[in-house]
Amino acid sequence: MAQSRLRRLGTYLRPHWKEAVLGILALLVVNALGVYIPLQIRDCIDKLQVTFSFDRVLYYVVLVLVLASIMWVTRMASRIYLFGVGRQVEFDLKQKIFTHLLTLEPSYFSANTVGDLINRATSDVDNVRRLLGFAVLSLANTIFAYALTLPVMLTISWKLSLLALVVYPVMLVLVQLFSNKLRTQQLAVQEELSNMSELIQEDMSGIGLVKIYAQEENERQAFRGMNQDLLEASLDLSLTRNILFPLLRGLASVSLLVVLWLGVGSISSGDISVGDFLALLLYVERLAFPTALLGFTITAYQRGEVSIDRIETILTVESKIQDRAEAVPLKRSQVRGELVARDLSFTYPTTTSNDRIMAPALDRVNFKILPQETVAIVGPIGSGKSTLANALPRLLDIAPGQLFLDGYDITGLRLTDLRGAIAYVPQDSFLFSTTIKNNIRYGDPGADQEYVLQAAKQAQIHEEILNFPQQYETTVGERGITLSGGQRQRTALARALLVDAPILILDDALSSVDNQTATQILKNLSEGSQRKTVVFISHQLAAAAMADRIFVMDQGAIVQVGNHSELLGQPGLYQSLWNQHKLEEVLD
Repeated sequence: MAQSRLRRLGTYLRPHWKEAVLGILALLVVNALGVYIPLQIRDCIDKLQVTFSFDRVLYYVVLVLVLASIMWVTRMASRIYLFGVGRQVEFDLKQKIFTHLLTLEPSYFSANTVGDLINRATSDVDNVRRLLGFAVLSLANTIFAYALTLPVMLTISWKLSLLALVVYPVMLVLVQLFSNKLRTQQLAVQEELSNMSELIQEDMSGIGLVKIYAQEENERQAFRGMNQDLLEASLDLSLTRNILFPLLRGLASVSLLVVLWLGVGSISSGDISVGDFLALLLYVERLAFPTALLGFTITAYQRGEVSIDRIETILTVESKIQDRAEAVPLKRSQVRGELVARDLSFTYPTTTSNDRIMAPALDRVNFKILPQETVAIVGPIGSGKSTLANALPRLLDIAPGQLFLDGYDITGLRLTDLRGAIAYVPQDSFLFSTTIKNNIRYGDPGADQEYVLQAAKQAQIHEEILNFPQQYETTVGERGITLSGGQRQRTALARALLVDAPILILDDALSSVDNQTATQILKNLSEGSQRKTVVFISHQLAAAAMADRIFVMDQGAIVQVGNHSELLGQPGLYQSLWNQHKLEEVLD
């Protein structure tokens, strides 16, 4: 597992290896100067003990100042390079995660909360940045410090050096003992943060519902519970750190005390000079700092290690719906709009732990929709209508050989070409937090105002837009909150009409629109010289009655096919639904 994480870090660093190398080389120079300067101080003191000379003092002062200045500049360069690499990796990872999420099917986002995904793309990526910035810098500095300083210390006095460093193996043992516990606790903290992010996002998105049902107190208590869990996880992590880090700092200070205690005796006995003694003190201090910093390095590493795993769980997920290697291209201008299903079946994957077999959402569905034909699909809730609508543009993982567009198996077509031929308007008409005009031309951002107006008129929303203070430049707010349900649906319909796809699928997309308007919209779509193949899924039977044909679905299968008059003349589900519809009209 650890090797896998290191390989992954190597992958992250590979595009920026030059900057990383320059940063590490600069750090090597810093540590080399850090070893050389105490030697010059030693020589100065030893020579001054023999013969005092102001010129010699001035020479060494200037030399040390120059070397220290070079050391400072080089240290800044190393930090700029290494921290810059961390920022570049942060940028790359965020871009990579976002791009990868766009390739995944909608079902992935149903199984994974948005708050958790956001937390991984922000907080976890930030932890990786710290790992590649601070942790790498600290680790490289520690390695260079020991590799360059220890040999020089041993040449000065191997006895004092070994006695001063005897506590360092103890520090490494402590680090090893605490590492697994720190990793587990860090993971717990990040998971609690994800849960809290999800709750905040849900409550802010559904704040109107919270207030309507007066659930502020319940939501407050729910947040308090999650906040308490986060507090407990954070306190556990802090307790572990507050035990480990002071121990490391205390042990690092012991080595300095050893040199002070035993060094005086060595000077008296003539084993070392005063200059050697001061050099040893400086070297022990140089080793004490990176060793004491080891605790913070461990923290950054543990956070980064956990975050790498959480990020990779996103990046390693492969979309179930992908282009085949031999995918067939299909130009939009070539699409006639014929849709055929042959024993189309689909069962949603179960998310439960038991082995209960779920009933198929689509059960051996067969139909043929002719080019430029308007087909309405009706049926009770849960009959499979929306599943069928999602299957046509391959938003679901449909098996090959079941669904065809103009004779082509849709699983063998390029996804971009297939979805470019189909304009799909779901019931939940999502609008972006921008202007009405930008929402309508989302599928074609460069569309002229003329086409925007034409699409809005066809969707029966133009006149209402003109009544807004800023008309087409009106900002709709988050998720289109400033618009009514019917206005949102018709705006989404205008967006679909603007792209002028040969096939239009309306999945109960006019449920919030009155019957008269919905009927007029459907009439507009079924007339004219540039007719589309329209699949109209709806509970509005009055509008559905305008279609060329009606498919009646029940329990995942098509049980009746015909036009409105034909279906009314035969006993069955459609007749029952129509009678129910007329009764509701009377009651209203």
